[in-house]
Amino acid sequence: MRLQPIYDIAEICAQKGITEAVLCPGSRCAPLTSAFVAHNKINTRTFSDERSAAFIANGIALSDHGPVVLVCTSGSAAYNFAPGISEAFYQHIPLIVLTADRPKEWVDQLDGQTIRQGNIYGSHVKKYYELPQDYEHEDSLWYINRCINEAINLSRQFPKGPVHINIPLREPLYPAQGETIQFSSKVRIIESVAPYQQIQSDDLNQLRAAFNAYNKILIVAGQQFPNSDFAAALDKFSKQHHVPVVADVITNLHTLSHRIAHADAMLGQSKPDNKKALQPELLITFGKSVISKNLKTFLRNYKPVIHWHIQPEGEVADTYQSLTSIIPASPLTFFQQFSEVVSKTGFDGQKRENYYRLWEAEEHRTQRAVKSFFSIPQLNEFSLVNEIIKNCPQPSHLHLSNSMSVRYANFIGLHDEQKEITVFANRGTSGIDGCTSTAVGHGLASNTPTILITGDMAFFYDRNAFWHNYQLPNLRIVVLNNHGGAIFGMIDGPEQLPELDEYFITHQKLSARNVAIEYDFDYLKLDSLKKLKNLLKDFFDFDGRTKILEIESTAAESKVILDNFKKQIKSNYEA
Repeated sequence: MRLQPIYDIAEICAQKGITEAVLCPGSRCAPLTSAFVAHNKINTRTFSDERSAAFIANGIALSDHGPVVLVCTSGSAAYNFAPGISEAFYQHIPLIVLTADRPKEWVDQLDGQTIRQGNIYGSHVKKYYELPQDYEHEDSLWYINRCINEAINLSRQFPKGPVHINIPLREPLYPAQGETIQFSSKVRIIESVAPYQQIQSDDLNQLRAAFNAYNKILIVAGQQFPNSDFAAALDKFSKQHHVPVVADVITNLHTLSHRIAHADAMLGQSKPDNKKALQPELLITFGKSVISKNLKTFLRNYKPVIHWHIQPEGEVADTYQSLTSIIPASPLTFFQQFSEVVSKTGFDGQKRENYYRLWEAEEHRTQRAVKSFFSIPQLNEFSLVNEIIKNCPQPSHLHLSNSMSVRYANFIGLHDEQKEITVFANRGTSGIDGCTSTAVGHGLASNTPTILITGDMAFFYDRNAFWHNYQLPNLRIVVLNNHGGAIFGMIDGPEQLPELDEYFITHQKLSARNVAIEYDFDYLKLDSLKKLKNLLKDFFDFDGRTKILEIESTAAESKVILDNFKKQIKSNYEA
């Protein structure tokens, strides 16, 4: 068959262990769609909104961290993938993006659904591939096979990420009458073995000597997926050497018994003398982004003498403007290899422990303030987030949308006994555009309860996440509806602008009730503290129905609540 090399793309994907494909309707992509649907080892789902579909693919990939195929037709459909692809790039989520295209001679000839698709995602994919549009020569078949193999391998290599394969297709696009799609019995598979990064002995000795030269050592974790072996190694290292670990809610390190979880609230209200005392000499970092602007500002203003970042491969960001060494190893390998470093004793050991205890004291001070703030029952969105986090079932996947939802959760934090709760957030680009779709994708690919806490702007912006025919029995959505982008009234800068109310807050009068009606979800509304206990019981009853729990307020009310919270934290420093 003429399109056999295109059909065999699905076979290569299957043989390389890919089991999930997200397909968007279209005519030009028909050969790809038909091939993936016909393959009995690949699970396919279809979504009409390409922007939402890309984020759904990200969510599906979160279930096993393996590549997901993403297919669309030609033209603007491909552009709509861009936000989700950029999020995948910065979050290291592997996607195999297949965009169908018109033959090259028809680009810029006013033909329908034809745009310049070459390298359309620019530097936000790991690599761009263009397949041949004619298959008569054997070299074309060899090249197609090679590109697909290489792209899949590259998507899995550290740092994982999206790859883009543009596929020009000539008509006819559909099998002839009576023709069935079959896959070649022998397709070439090219495997790639991941390198094992271990610190060489000479380098390790130098690092150990440098480590022993400092007493004020601080570890800052970035966003990462949960890894129990790594968490155990890091916890052991922290205790053994009295090194504090700053880990916000998206690091999935809440299992650490002595982590610094409230650095954002603490550093936002701490006095300069306190910050000076907390200044590290050696900063060790790993992972991706951190939520806290206060933490980033602190480390930029109170710079360490040296800064090590641990990362096996890829570009390294100098987030704190202090980077001095890039250590090419996995964080797990690093802390395991450092386990042989002898702990300091005597006066130097006491100084290191004093620094550790200072961070610990600041954390305990902030924990008490947070506990005191929530000790009095309140009817507001911040308190509802606290109740949801306290009552999350185990196991569960907790998704946090951007803007205030992820910040509320970070102020509150998870406890070390909540070991089976894993946290996810679109902090690669930190946009609101696909937070719901990502949670939906994760919910589709997993039987584990998926809890999404989201603001109204993120929720209504991404309502097409529900525009499909698949059931979501384990999805629970909490909507914090303050009828506008309340965050702009809470951060420095916008709140002083005279145009804040009209051009930043973005007032809207929508209710999540209408979305629930439209998609046949159960709707629960929290408008009285007396209802809270029963509503939470109903909300966390996994009876096969998708459920939305909404609380309504105003942007002004939300600002007052957050201001009161900050005053509570600050009062600890003035007592």
